[in-house]
Amino acid sequence: MSPAAPRAKDGRAPDVFAPGGWTPMRDYALSEPVDFLIVGAGAGGATLGCRLAENGFSVVILEAGPFWRPLEDFASDELAQQTLFWTDDRLIGGDDPIALGGNNSGRGVGGSTVHYSMIALRFRPEWFKCRSQLGYGFDWPITYDDLAPYYEEAEEALKVAGPVSYPWGPPRRRYPYRPHEVNAAGLVLARGAEKLGVGWAATPLTTVSAPRGKSPPCAYRGFCNYGCSTNAKQSALTVWIPRALRAGAQVRDLAMAGRIDIDPRGRATGVEYFREGAWRFQHARNVVVAGYAIETPRLLLNSACPLFPKGLANSSGLVGTHLTTHAGPGAWATFDEAIRWYKGPPNMAVTEHWNYTEQGKDFVGGYAFMSQGPLPMAWAQTLTTTRGLWGAALRDEMRKYNHMAGFVPVGETEPRAQNCVTLADDVDQYGLRIPKVIFSYSENDKRLQRHAVAFMSEMLAAAGGYDIWINFKDTSHLLGTCRMGDDPTTSVVDADGRSWDIPNLWICDGSLFPTCGGVNPSLTIQALACRIADRISRLAATGSLASA
Repeated sequence: MSPAAPRAKDGRAPDVFAPGGWTPMRDYALSEPVDFLIVGAGAGGATLGCRLAENGFSVVILEAGPFWRPLEDFASDELAQQTLFWTDDRLIGGDDPIALGGNNSGRGVGGSTVHYSMIALRFRPEWFKCRSQLGYGFDWPITYDDLAPYYEEAEEALKVAGPVSYPWGPPRRRYPYRPHEVNAAGLVLARGAEKLGVGWAATPLTTVSAPRGKSPPCAYRGFCNYGCSTNAKQSALTVWIPRALRAGAQVRDLAMAGRIDIDPRGRATGVEYFREGAWRFQHARNVVVAGYAIETPRLLLNSACPLFPKGLANSSGLVGTHLTTHAGPGAWATFDEAIRWYKGPPNMAVTEHWNYTEQGKDFVGGYAFMSQGPLPMAWAQTLTTTRGLWGAALRDEMRKYNHMAGFVPVGETEPRAQNCVTLADDVDQYGLRIPKVIFSYSENDKRLQRHAVAFMSEMLAAAGGYDIWINFKDTSHLLGTCRMGDDPTTSVVDADGRSWDIPNLWICDGSLFPTCGGVNPSLTIQALACRIADRISRLAATGSLASA
């Protein structure tokens, strides 16, 4: 169900832990300039909003989608749960157009964390300086050590369930919760990894393995990618938003941001947004854009004005450029034993061998890969779109469903200027120009994917799989387009997410990433948000925080 009217208003917001319940919420006047107006309530915006509110700032968060009630809105129904995805019109192009929707965007409070697969992995330390240390991509303006305490903070807030000793990366504290027992699909990966002599681990996941407050332990129902109806999943909706509300933040759902206004001094003064049938304007001393890698550059470009005719924060000309995604070609096999891969979270075992190993590569970059657990409708769609199966042939293949297993990588792609988000001439239901997303793989990207499917196929065979086949179409996670850096001529924002051009305009989401690495980005986005909140608080304490 997708509500037609806002739920967060009149001094209250939904209590995500109680059917029909409410929680008190601060209600700011439109004419009252808030300290921070945040556009987007996903991994970046919700986390930042929470931490800023807890640090004493007045905060309003605008979210284009609904304020979900997990216990009522999320169901064991693959088709009905498509409402969780951002499916507004967008144009796609390039040699390898990216399919937009369920695998890479969310619409609603919590953003895509309400339907993410809950994988919580840290970046390899060298990736933060990959140009200097690994010879490709761009260096980040921060180091792993800068982010490490915030990784720990995010893992603790999300109560990540993971192994006592994770095989890759620097020494670290153990995860807050014990690992989940690995399902049969994950044990296929484990068996193959051990046969090939590479490491594997239970995947660190943000679904609790024991009770946590009002969250019960995971019931292993398998619908993680369509919304968790029990609240075992620890997401921005169930973790950061309740904390933000308790600290005095306000969330406005079904509020589509259309334009950031700029005063004659070149400062952001607030945001025009559409809610309940009318355009409204919220005044703010600082504006944060946290709409992810498509909607963030779209808003900045749609906010072009006489002072900034190329769009906001765009003196470098880099807003919308260097889009990256994670390539996800799959390898699949049939097994004699019943796997029943739908049981449990979809990605219960992982290897990061090719993230931390340089020997044996004909490409730069890396990839992790995980065991898989597609639900029946999603699996049928894969068979239809990648193998052209239909009718009796599709039915016969689906009979093997309980005996299938497979792997999909999180494959790094190179940041390239020609992969970009621009504005089309077409407009949406709000009269706003829609985004045009252009993407093509580099030759290095293609070599990485060929290596991944060859190695995953070898591992499936080593684990006892047969009738192995591969597909190359899938992608996940959209990153880049407003990268952070040390130089205003080669980046959009500084190391704190602050615009070089407009000192009270900030960005806090995956669009900050100069490179995408070979792991899921959500944990890094949340760690960045925690760090940016602390940096803002320190700037405020020294009188260095600009405002409208």
